[in-house]
Amino acid sequence: MEIRILQDAEEWDRLLLRFPYNHPLQSYEWGMVKSHFGWQAHPCLLEEGGSPMGMALILTKRWGFLPWKVMYVPRGPVLDYEDEGAIESVLSFIEAKAREEKAIFAKIDPEMPEGHPLEEILRKRGWRYSREQIQFRSTLLLDLHPSEDELLRRMKQKTRYNIRLAGRKGVQVKEGSLSDLPLFYRMYRITSRRNGFPIRPYRYYERVWRTFLEKGMAYLLIAEHEGQPLAGVLIIRLGGKAIYMYGASTNEKRNLMPNHLLQWEAIRRARALGCTTYDMWGAPDNPNPSDPMWGVYRFKEGFGGRFVRYIGAYDFVVSPQWYFLYHRVIPAYLAFLRRLALSPSLRRIRGRSCGQRRNRCPQERLPFQGKIPLFM
Repeated sequence: MEIRILQDAEEWDRLLLRFPYNHPLQSYEWGMVKSHFGWQAHPCLLEEGGSPMGMALILTKRWGFLPWKVMYVPRGPVLDYEDEGAIESVLSFIEAKAREEKAIFAKIDPEMPEGHPLEEILRKRGWRYSREQIQFRSTLLLDLHPSEDELLRRMKQKTRYNIRLAGRKGVQVKEGSLSDLPLFYRMYRITSRRNGFPIRPYRYYERVWRTFLEKGMAYLLIAEHEGQPLAGVLIIRLGGKAIYMYGASTNEKRNLMPNHLLQWEAIRRARALGCTTYDMWGAPDNPNPSDPMWGVYRFKEGFGGRFVRYIGAYDFVVSPQWYFLYHRVIPAYLAFLRRLALSPSLRRIRGRSCGQRRNRCPQERLPFQGKIPLFM
């Protein structure tokens, strides 16, 4: 087996499309994005007899001031997962690369369905199911082969009704451009506050969105009513798959159901571009009304997608001691700091130090509150 570091973006993406389990997070463009935020990208092409056997966009990042690194192959590696010999060879390479890079561990999370033989191969080689799942383990996939009429027929009756309601009420969907990215981020920030999830600064998303839009690997749609922006989606695509990776909406005129029409138009656009699968990008692992994602799941389910659960992320541990520290000790310490920050006694002390006058105190922020995981 021969290993090549391939620094040609066009050749990398062209070869990536030759494999059935490719993904935008294994594209050269994703490595370029992450390289602007502290990661080093290693686009590794594995060849056997001059023919591509597998590909792995490997990301490494130093852990603080320590000499150790973390290593991640997002939604990869990419190879023929029906070829056990190829699986063994590529995993062997990643394990050796982790040792070479002095990584605490290597993480992979290919989109293989739960129960795939890969799980047993990983366990036999000493990989362990990861405590830190970065990407969604479950999702809903919509088959785009049927006609538009058939796609509508397969939807939940309420979803069809809401799509048509939005149209009757005058909601319109337009294609966005690079100049609309600040608007899209403002809506994304509103969504994060409403739904209680942390997001990164604008410069991070602007880099992601601009990179994929300029390469023709994404499209932005915005729903408006009487000229007022209400919602937006940014769809990233590669090969035959379109992924609903970013969605945002304001708190205005939600009764007009702009998100339903917007989603339908995104699906229609994906189909027109030749995509055969539309990935709703995220669902609860065990859908039930008590799950925090239940509302999101019900919205996505209404479009008629098929529920899929993947094997999830697996880690190959190089340094057990540092791995324990990374996954157990530090999270426990951060949780302790959060509890301490919430304690009434500490709040009283803070109140006295601020002269008991709220308008003289800086806005409180709990330590490490809302931090985004290192890998995202």
